[in-house]
Amino acid sequence: MSDFRTLPDRPVTLQNVTVPACLLGQAGDLVCTDISLADGRITEGPGQPVDMAGAMVFPAFTDMHTHLDKGHIWARAPNPDGTFAGALETAGDDRTANWTAQDVRARMDFALRCAYAHGTRAIRTHLDSIPPQDEITFPVFRDLRADWAGRIELQAACLLGCDAIDLDGAFQNTADIVAESGGILGLVTYPVPDLKQRLRAFFAIAADRGLAMDFHCDETLDPAAETVGLIAELVIETGFEAPVTVGHLCSLITQDTVRAASTMDLIAKAGLNVVSLPMCNLYLQDRAADRTPRYRGPTLVHEMKARGINVSFASDNTRDPFYAYGDLDMIEVMREATRLCHLDHSGEDWTLAFTTNPARACGFDAPSLAPGAPADLVITRARSWTELFARPQSDRIVLRAGRAICRTLPAYSELDPLMEAS
Repeated sequence: MSDFRTLPDRPVTLQNVTVPACLLGQAGDLVCTDISLADGRITEGPGQPVDMAGAMVFPAFTDMHTHLDKGHIWARAPNPDGTFAGALETAGDDRTANWTAQDVRARMDFALRCAYAHGTRAIRTHLDSIPPQDEITFPVFRDLRADWAGRIELQAACLLGCDAIDLDGAFQNTADIVAESGGILGLVTYPVPDLKQRLRAFFAIAADRGLAMDFHCDETLDPAAETVGLIAELVIETGFEAPVTVGHLCSLITQDTVRAASTMDLIAKAGLNVVSLPMCNLYLQDRAADRTPRYRGPTLVHEMKARGINVSFASDNTRDPFYAYGDLDMIEVMREATRLCHLDHSGEDWTLAFTTNPARACGFDAPSLAPGAPADLVITRARSWTELFARPQSDRIVLRAGRAICRTLPAYSELDPLMEAS
């Protein structure tokens, strides 16, 4: 893999680059400009001029919803039928049989090397936390966060089903592990008879520890699934102050217009952050044997954006039973989200949903192309949106602190010894 252009290792002015106007705080679509770099930061120049021939530039990406601990197990734990139920059972069996600290660390580090090579600077990962896995994986995460400091900023959210929130306080130990790790309290919500009571307990635990919350919500096409509305109501009722993120929300696309609109109004009122996971939802939702799917899966992002809701897109799973593909490449996420959700012809600032919006939702430093910002850039040969999304941009340049990084991706064969596990 070689970059389409070699840049000098000195102060430089990238002349004639193409930038989405919204990243410069301007109105409009794409603008042609110059960007100067020196001492690891964007400057006002001048530097050695390099004509970039219209190359499109982005600040390094934020991927706010991933599953690093599940990643790259497909070779030993493939989904037997591509369904959500098949994914749950297969991943659970593999976790029980194989998720030692050594196994989890090797796969997570592999995934981080992929993300870094593609141009990502910040990641939030959900970590399966059914005891005793919480006491295995979170120490691994803390070690990796230290190892990757300065390259990828990492956050972790625990991941359990809402039926694991015992009202007798058995969840407290996991919450303590999350708090000690500087993490986020995460939960998967689905209809259970006493969900509101369980969520109240969950909110109280998060508030007591000052933790943000991140939910997997309504990842189904059943229109009766609307747990996100309950979450929004409790945020308003309790005055919960820390950021709250909700992901998936697939059931909104099968609800009638009035009902879905009411839920989205509630999400907006509660100030929830929404993250859509288009590739995984396309893979799992509306799958049935020998039948063409009717629904794409991604939630109502246009309608949410119109309500002022902070909407983002992210990778979700990679090469595991929930999604057989992917590589934590945010340009791939941009490309597929644009195609699947018709982001083209619908406003000129969707770029923020892959950069500024997820950083704001997670509390990462806001990406910027302004003078003084870190020179952490992704530069593609593409000069327009159609050129960007027509090809994978495998010859992109990734700059960190103004220097081009090595973008050689790790070979899958590195993981072969782990794939021989029981």
